[in-house]
Amino acid sequence: MAATRERALEAAVELLGTEGIRALSHARVDARAGLPAGSTSNWFRTRRSLLAGIVDWIAVSERAELDPALMPIPTDAEALIELLTALLESQTGPHAARTRARYALFLELAADPDLNELHRRQRREFERLGEQLAAAAGVPDPVQSARALMAISDGLVFHRLTIDPTLDLRPPIERAVRALADQ
Repeated sequence: MAATRERALEAAVELLGTEGIRALSHARVDARAGLPAGSTSNWFRTRRSLLAGIVDWIAVSERAELDPALMPIPTDAEALIELLTALLESQTGPHAARTRARYALFLELAADPDLNELHRRQRREFERLGEQLAAAAGVPDPVQSARALMAISDGLVFHRLTIDPTLDLRPPIERAVRALADQ
């Protein structure tokens, strides 16, 4: 039964990432996932619960890819630049639909205090990881540096997904990391 839930969530993310928030419905998720009608609503009774499930699923998926035990920990600025560039390449390449879905959720959930808090809680988990990576790379003030790098990364990802899909991500990431490392 959990496989049905996973298929529904994967389909919901794909639907959000390719067709936008207005395309999201239980019936369309069922159709996209190749599930019998009503399957998604068995797991997520309301649109709101489906949105919450998607937020969690995206965060879990992204954290699995960013598991510190599975990725190289940067020991200097150059390694941090390489890691961030690879991560953003992945978010705007193979995982572009998931990233678009996450951005659609940013906007949709902003008006719902409870769901927005769920989203912010997930974001704080990524901030902590960013702080660990910045500290490991020797970047001063890792808390503020991680926040700055996340904001810059969000802008680069958004720009690459919407304006310039060929944007070379390394130069702006390198400039940001070096500026923060040289504080």
